[in-house]
Amino acid sequence: MRILCIGDVVGGIGCDFLRKTLPTIKKTYAIDFVICNGENSSDGNGITPASARFLFDSGVNAITLGNHTFRRKEAYEYIDENPFVARPANFPEKTTPGTGILNIDTGRRIITVINVMGNMCMDNYLDCAFEAVDKMLKKADGKIIIVDFHAETTSEKRAMGYYLDGRVSVVFGTHTHVQTSDCQILPSGTGYITDVGMTGTVHSVLGVKSEIIIEKLKTKLPARFDLAKGECKMECAVFDIDDSSGKCVSCEAMRIE
Repeated sequence: MRILCIGDVVGGIGCDFLRKTLPTIKKTYAIDFVICNGENSSDGNGITPASARFLFDSGVNAITLGNHTFRRKEAYEYIDENPFVARPANFPEKTTPGTGILNIDTGRRIITVINVMGNMCMDNYLDCAFEAVDKMLKKADGKIIIVDFHAETTSEKRAMGYYLDGRVSVVFGTHTHVQTSDCQILPSGTGYITDVGMTGTVHSVLGVKSEIIIEKLKTKLPARFDLAKGECKMECAVFDIDDSSGKCVSCEAMRIE
């Protein structure tokens, strides 16, 4: 199976660029399954039913989320009911809409998608990310297991990669919106990248107008995060997975502009 993992899609401009770009990428690289992080797919942060449907209609098979998962209340019911949307598994299970694991039958193989959020420099009320992913692995139905680790620090992401090496097919990092140069296969056969990047405006600060972020950092005052416009990019990574073993046999990070 050839899996495409797409970095955080930022706002309507990121959604539009994904729709424009994804069909060609799927055809050129013979992609079997597409996962993207959609937690910023709605303008103003968060995800809405409309932005999620737009991503699915554009060719995405599964959506993962992160710390902005519940920014928009209109999405709560959608997240709870849609079998192709995963929110971080370490949110409080009894009180939080949605699920941290998806077992998706493609007709060829079952693909398990797990979403977990980091603890370092993130929301401190979350359960331990390592314990949460262990719980999810007990619920995995397939040999092909893809983990989106939505975390802030490179050290925690690298640690999670080695913790899961040989136990899952792929660990790809999201949240920081900056693609790292370490797309690789770990010693026991897990494909890995610390951060797959973002889909949105090239000349921006994580998709937001740079002047807004600069002013906020200088003054320490709240600011409305208006999205930057202009030339866009889609950052992603392709992982080839052996169907029988679930091991990653090749991987490549890409930036499409």
